[in-house]
Formats: sequence, structure tokens, C-alpha cells
Amino acid sequence: MIKKLVIVFIVVFAFQAQAQDGSASPYSFYGIGSLKFKGTVENRSMGGLSFLTDSIHVNLRNPSGYAGNNLKIWNNESRPVKFTVGGSSSNLKLKTDDESQKANATTFDYLVLAVPMGKFGMGFGLIPYTSVGYKLESSNTSGNLDQRYKGEGGLNKAFLGFGYQITPKLGIGVDASYNFGNIQNSALQFRYNNDQPLQYHSKENNRSNLSGINFNFGMNYKTMITKKLELTTGLSYMPKSKINSDNERFFSTVVVDPFSGQELIVNTVEADLDDQNLRTTDLTLPAQFSFGAGIGAPQKWFAGAEYSFQKTSEFDNPIFTIGNAEFVDASTVAIGGFYIPDYKSFSSYWKRIVYRAGFRFENTGLEINNQTINEFGMSFGIGLPVGADFFSNANIGFEFGKRGTTKANLIQENFMNLQISLSLNDQWFKKRKYN
Repeated sequence: MIKKLVIVFIVVFAFQAQAQDGSASPYSFYGIGSLKFKGTVENRSMGGLSFLTDSIHVNLRNPSGYAGNNLKIWNNESRPVKFTVGGSSSNLKLKTDDESQKANATTFDYLVLAVPMGKFGMGFGLIPYTSVGYKLESSNTSGNLDQRYKGEGGLNKAFLGFGYQITPKLGIGVDASYNFGNIQNSALQFRYNNDQPLQYHSKENNRSNLSGINFNFGMNYKTMITKKLELTTGLSYMPKSKINSDNERFFSTVVVDPFSGQELIVNTVEADLDDQNLRTTDLTLPAQFSFGAGIGAPQKWFAGAEYSFQKTSEFDNPIFTIGNAEFVDASTVAIGGFYIPDYKSFSSYWKRIVYRAGFRFENTGLEINNQTINEFGMSFGIGLPVGADFFSNANIGFEFGKRGTTKANLIQENFMNLQISLSLNDQWFKKRKYN
């Protein structure tokens, strides 16, 4: 297991060393950024199904998965300790009615350890939850560069969760998350005189340091409905919570090099946010509910569907008000599943591979210029067995789709995501027996 952990940390370091901004989406300009957390690579390769739990994979969206029944291969005495790490790379083609551009982002996605404790189970880890990463420009009526916007940062979650197996068929769980991070954005206003750029321009810089706590509750239920078919259901609920935001705002006079675009700050004045009661504000993290169900033959195949609803209309950020955008309630429908030719096969490695596929339709909860920003994704993936114990695996997922529209002067994103994870499992705690 130690050798496996060494490999994992090398992989994490490689992702971090190569990482760029966690997002390249212009829609991360709104709210607290684009939602990054959509589950593990295994979840996302099945269209985003989050209710399915098993004995060798961590489920980050439903904490009831930390618990589970002991394995027959270990005489019903234990379950494996599960360790997983994942990262992804996204390539975007940003398209308007007039032009198109390409962008990309590579990021670390999650690092989690889950430990069995009898009928209980515990999990803890780190997840980037939202990400801000955009560079936008606008032109005036004369065609000259008018404003330049830039943003970076996001919200992260450090979580601790517990699950309990009430019966062999029913499990429950709860996560407690500490949310932290910061969002930085700037707006540079270019000045002209008879279409000739002036020497000095104006720039606004904002920074919000975010922190807060929220909870997530989950349940799963499995039962055999025939000798070969198993029904699996699951639900999760995240209540509404508050995120504290400590804010700063500065106004600067800058000189912009016309050749390199480099900005030189001449002077800076800090805005009096205390006088506006905006030094410290509370953001609302909306409530979210998910329910899913599916059938399958255990360790052979599975097909299911899930519906998620988020009360995004509750979101509020007093420090920023954007006239042409508003938040409405969000929803997602995901359909997907997996197939394993023969997970016990010793003669063929390829028969032990897990093949996954799915698709999803999502209303992101964002409306701009009276246009709903929707997202569609189609995903495929494989789980490659690692080692001879049948438990550990490397997972690769691909997702293709689009977000947004070119209507009303908006941007449509066509994306292709590559996701990679390692899911490592081993028996750390063994009962000692004496004759």
C-alpha cells in the first residue's frame, strides 16, 4: 500500500505542477465561479450519477457510501480502506456569432481517504468546489478596446464524513465541510480622446476571502428484486448555508504598454467598504436535493437515472450586482451505467475492465440577457484493474458537450474534458486469530 501511496503523491504533484486556472469559462464571472465538483471520475463517466455506492470506490456526493457490508472474500470481517485522487483537463472552444477562440484548463479535482470501522465508515478529503478563471474584453461603438476583465480563484471544501450501515440493505451518512478560498477580479476601463488612447486608464480590483461550514446528508438502499437483479436507490440533501466573505476593493490609475499590454500602476486608493456596510458580507450557498434509482446485476452491469435540484435562486452576493444576470433554480437529469464482462476472469485482463457511459442535461441556474444557460454532456470511461487483488483501479473518463448559447450576444462553450483518477484499496485492519 505504501508503494501505491507514493505513486499517488507523485501523480498529485504532477497535476499541481502543470495546473493552470481551474476554469477557463467566461461564465465563471458570475456568482462564486463555475461549479467544478460533480463527483469522482467514476461518477462523471456515467453521466454524473452520484447515488451508486460499492465496496471499492469512494462516493463523494453521497456520504452513506462510507459505510457498507463486509466482503465475502474476507470472510465478512472487513472492507478495504479506500484512497482516491483525481484530476482533469478541459479544452474549450468559445464561440460567438462573429468569432471563436480556444482555451484550456488543467486542475486537481479531489484527494480522499475512506476508512471502515465495523458498521461505521469514515471519509475525509479535499475538493475544489467552484473555480473562477476568465479573461474577457469588450469594445466600444468605435471598435476600440473598452474594458478588460480578469478573474481567478474559487471555493474549496475540506470535509469529514461518517456513514452507518443500519441493515445489510440500508445505509445513511453525513458530511461536514469547511469551505474556504478567495475570488479576485479586476476591471480595466480604457480612456480615449477622439478615438486616441489617453495616457492614464482606470482599474478596479476586488478580492473576497470566503469561509463557512455546510452539511450534506445521504442515504442508499439496495435489495435483490429477482435472483439476478438488484434495485439500487439513493438520495442526498444539502441544506442552505452561509458563506462569510471578507471584501476589499481598490481603484487604481494605470498606464498600459500598447505593445506588451503590461500594466503599470501609478497610484491606488482603497474604497471605504465599511461606510457601505460591504466590508463583511454573507453569501448564500443554496440547498440541493438529489434522488436516483437503477437496476443491475451485481458486479456485472448497472443502468440508472438521477434528478438533482438546487435552489440557486436563493444565491445572493451583496458585494457584486450585475444588471443583465440573475440566478434561478437549477436542475440536472443524469442517465448512465456500467458494464463488466467478467470481473473474476484470470485468463483475460480485458474482461475485468469496467466500461462506463452516460449523459446529462443541466439547467445551470444562471440567466443572462433573459437567456437560460443550459449545459449538455455525454461521457464515456473505463476502469482499469491495478494489481492482482481486483480492488484497485485506474479510471479514465472523457466528456463532450456544450454550455451556453450564441443568442443575445452570449458565448457558447463546446468542451472536451479528460479525467484521470486512481482508486487504491487495501486491507489495513485484520483480525488476528489463534488456534
